[in-house]
Amino acid sequence: MTATEQISIGVDIGGTKIACGVLRGDQLVGRHVQPTPETGWEAVLDAVAAQVLTLQETQPGARLIGVGVPGPLNAERTRVKFAPNIYGFTDVPLVDGLRQRLGQRIILENDAKAAALAEAHLGAARGTESSIYVTVSTGIGAGLVLGGKIWRGRHGIAGEIGHMTVKPGGPVSGAGLDGALEAVASGTAIARDASYALNREVSTPEAFQLAEQGQPAVRRVVEQAMKHIGVALADLQKIIDPEVFVIGGGVASVGDYFFNGVQRAANEYSQGFAPVTIRRAQLGTDAGVIGAALAARYG
Repeated sequence: MTATEQISIGVDIGGTKIACGVLRGDQLVGRHVQPTPETGWEAVLDAVAAQVLTLQETQPGARLIGVGVPGPLNAERTRVKFAPNIYGFTDVPLVDGLRQRLGQRIILENDAKAAALAEAHLGAARGTESSIYVTVSTGIGAGLVLGGKIWRGRHGIAGEIGHMTVKPGGPVSGAGLDGALEAVASGTAIARDASYALNREVSTPEAFQLAEQGQPAVRRVVEQAMKHIGVALADLQKIIDPEVFVIGGGVASVGDYFFNGVQRAANEYSQGFAPVTIRRAQLGTDAGVIGAALAARYG
């Protein structure tokens, strides 16, 4: 069976939902979404197994299974070390757990790395030799693709840019580190700081809307977050020098204001070095599912 004929299942486990789909060649032909159980990791694996079995009833040739999850994995990619935004996801034996439930081979991948693989093969970075995918959402993650393959690093944690310390002594992230990028620039951080600035609850989309309208305090919050992200990209350009950065995730969906702000900061902090090329992700909410399905093929 050629790569274009392959059929694989991708599962994207997130803090609020589990998405599952079948990738036939390069087309997503089936998709199912349900809320992520909040009663522990075993309930999550039960839900994943049920989704996979349902898909296999309609796509019996789909025997390759890839699963994407947020947070770092162990070096063997069999366990989830911790997923800060999923209840009970600490040292989870995900591969063994799903193998017991399904009796099939499971390929485990970090969700941002999976999305990076999807955008590199079928999305905004298609045709490039090197790319870095950055997701800005509840948290911040990234995946590095070199020569069409995920670069994992010695311990498998390459791409955890959300946990880069950018402001020592700053807010504490879900991983328990102070001043990490996602603690000052994620959607969660933007909503938190905007809410504090206005002394009322403010969502991330509302924060961007108020910033674009010129609300001084919220505009300051949003511009600080965009600057932190732009600086991080400029630093990564100097260190890794990829052809392109692809940015996706919920925060990126707010549009031009966000991308222009990030690009402006990246340009400022990369002066004298290589330019920072930023593209918008093309695969949207399907990137995680597609990437997990691709990981199953290339795992």
